[in-house]
Amino acid sequence: MFFWHLVTRLGEAQILLPAAMLAAVSCAMRHRSWRTACWWLVLLASATLLTLASKLAFIGWGLGWAELDFTGVSGHTMLAAALYPLLLAALIPARTPAGRRCVVGLGIGLALLIGVSRVVVGVHSWSEVLAGLALGAMVTAAVMVGRPAARERSGLSSSAGSSMGALLMPLLIAAWLTVTFASAPLFSSHAVVTRLSLTLAGHATAHTRAGMLRAMERRNSPVDSGA
Repeated sequence: MFFWHLVTRLGEAQILLPAAMLAAVSCAMRHRSWRTACWWLVLLASATLLTLASKLAFIGWGLGWAELDFTGVSGHTMLAAALYPLLLAALIPARTPAGRRCVVGLGIGLALLIGVSRVVVGVHSWSEVLAGLALGAMVTAAVMVGRPAARERSGLSSSAGSSMGALLMPLLIAAWLTVTFASAPLFSSHAVVTRLSLTLAGHATAHTRAGMLRAMERRNSPVDSGA
């Protein structure tokens, strides 16, 4: 179980979001396309808001899907699927299409592993993990499809400062991921989302998975005809 708690930590927003900013800068410097970097961040923000909305809807108003055990998109899985393929692309630059596909596949595989960890530690259901994986993968796919091909040998025409920055960014990303994974304090995003949900809904108590499943059991139980 300790292993899965370590794996699930790889999907924490406090670790991934700053790394995403560094990766966006690295992508822009390496491919000379701030438009692609900004597009990635816009898509990431949109996916994050959609994930947050799904959680607010359930916790505040009870809008879930009991039959699928769905109470909201898994944020850890979504962030992992949206970020790790491009984070790894920044750390492991590949010049061939096959190499790029391998890097992206490795990132999606890591996201899937993080999703499995969310189920194992009892935080999410499979439907929530799959929703997060699909949403994050759509962000990655949209960026990769619109991403311009890297200019081979472009360093000959780039400035020394730009070349140095493109080399430094992957080192910064690797250092950030290593240091924060080892030393960053645990952060309960669920508690923050719960407080926000109750404030918006004007309720004193939150809707819970257990309550949703109990309600489904009552609806599905045979009616007692009495003696």
